[in-house]
Amino acid sequence: MELVVLSGKGGTGKTTIATALSELAQDVVRIDCDVDAPNFYLFYNGKDMQKSDFIGSKKALMEKELCIECGKCEDICRFNAIENLNINPFLCEGCGACTLVCPKNAITLEDEKIADTFITELEKGIISRAEMEIGSDGSGKLITHLRKNGKKFNEGEKLTIIDGSPGIGCPVISSITGSDAVLIVTEPTKSGLEDLIRVVSLCEYFGIFTMVCINKYDINEEMSLEIESFVNEKELKFVGRIPYDDIVRKSINELKPITHYKESESNKAIQDIWINIKKLIF
Repeated sequence: MELVVLSGKGGTGKTTIATALSELAQDVVRIDCDVDAPNFYLFYNGKDMQKSDFIGSKKALMEKELCIECGKCEDICRFNAIENLNINPFLCEGCGACTLVCPKNAITLEDEKIADTFITELEKGIISRAEMEIGSDGSGKLITHLRKNGKKFNEGEKLTIIDGSPGIGCPVISSITGSDAVLIVTEPTKSGLEDLIRVVSLCEYFGIFTMVCINKYDINEEMSLEIESFVNEKELKFVGRIPYDDIVRKSINELKPITHYKESESNKAIQDIWINIKKLIF
């Protein structure tokens, strides 16, 4: 069973909730698919068991001593990555057109490392995660790789909880493809509702079972009711509301899951949400 925690934008509390659910479920496989801003692992004192290079793309390289300065590579490049016979690696898309037109084979395509991938061992379970190279883009290929890494350590069909990227881009699509259920975390604002609508449309397109919860619902209860109305109209599963809670800030500053703070109202609300989720997906 794979549960993906999503949000329409960053800052809604997605990782806080994904971490809390992982603690409540206990022995789970955790996968951090928010590769542009990975922080799932920060809440744990884990030990890296495996580290690997991830090759996500190719870049063109020119051997100047072979170049006859014919300029064909500049003419063919649609990305304007070649200027004065110099290749700009930040503009190069690795399409290979320049290698085809070069009469002296002075240009070759070489693998480009875009991230380090890790399997981090925890007291219970593991986290499959990545650290991007500076300037690299999070890709669907990397997300797929992280999910496959996590499955290698999923003995006995444990629950897998995926902390997905915000938005509806390629990393999100790769996170939900083939998963069993999605929990969308939203907040009670106009932009929060619009972002929710976009993520729900994506989940509907892929036919993923979709649940919704509202974080900080009490900062705008009128808007929260509007969001709940939308969820009911779409015949989705509404699993709960989480109140605004200053202890969440303390949890983040101390890098401890919110479940460690028994006095936290958010903790109590997430426990209720977890009960509702278990009734729906197990």
